[in-house]
Amino acid sequence: MFTPEDLAATLRQRGLTAELITDIGETPTVPAAAAALGVATDQIIKTLLFFIAGEPYAVITNGTAPVPVRPLADLFKVGKRQIKLAKADEVVAITGYPAGGVPPFGHRTPVPVLLDRAVLAWEVIYGGGGDDRTMMKLTTAELLAATAAQVVDLT
Repeated sequence: MFTPEDLAATLRQRGLTAELITDIGETPTVPAAAAALGVATDQIIKTLLFFIAGEPYAVITNGTAPVPVRPLADLFKVGKRQIKLAKADEVVAITGYPAGGVPPFGHRTPVPVLLDRAVLAWEVIYGGGGDDRTMMKLTTAELLAATAAQVVDLT
């Protein structure tokens, strides 16, 4: 399994200025992470792994916003039953990171990224830093550059 140290190496290799914030306490949920950092819940992004028609995609949204299946199904022109949230073991197998600490990039297996347009309302955001005690601070511009994400409307 990858660790925050692996993510730090990815940041250095890519020349990114994103910063890892360590030892902030356990942050397995968006509200816990926001409270620990003293920021709005919508500044916390979550990276979720979905299988869409059997293919993995990283879906990034902010705060406690749910990821509705209908917009994903419509985007890919498939039925809602073809959209599945990955199980914890699948998340580790594909990203290398545990659920609750998945960063938006630097995954074991590169997958296409779908970014909810609502994330772009913030200049500075905080994402998974490799485990449930580490967060990554970065700008939305850097997120877009690092992920080559397709921006979509999910909310």
